[in-house]
Amino acid sequence: MEALSRMVIAAVEGGFFSGFSVGDIHGSTIISHLLFADDTLLFCEANAGHIKSLKAILLCFEAVSGLKINLAKTEMVAVGNVSNIRGLANILGCGVSLLPLKYLGLPLGASFKAKSIWEVVLEKFERRLAGWKRLYLSKGGKITLIK
Repeated sequence: MEALSRMVIAAVEGGFFSGFSVGDIHGSTIISHLLFADDTLLFCEANAGHIKSLKAILLCFEAVSGLKINLAKTEMVAVGNVSNIRGLANILGCGVSLLPLKYLGLPLGASFKAKSIWEVVLEKFERRLAGWKRLYLSKGGKITLIK
């Protein structure tokens, strides 16, 4: 994945691809990609040139690494109103998804202040915590917890 990261950085520096700027007027950082285990998030402008550059990067990565990118599991997600999202996804050969969605089990693109979004996450953590408590608490600890 280091090779893919370097290729994306080189494409951004060459002006073939862009991310988004995070920060203020005193200093900002360009985020073009995020890697987590075997998941990759790539950020670019919604135009055909950037998508074609992205496709070239992915093809080069496959050739260099010997790994195969499964575009059937790949989704393009627009941020804001992108009228030609289906056409852009066709260039890349992937599907289209809409916000909000779940990524790594967490809500992405939803209002973070909405209570209903986080209820599912809290329930999941509470179930796991209850399971851990059953497994790892001594009998005395369980009695204390019940009280």
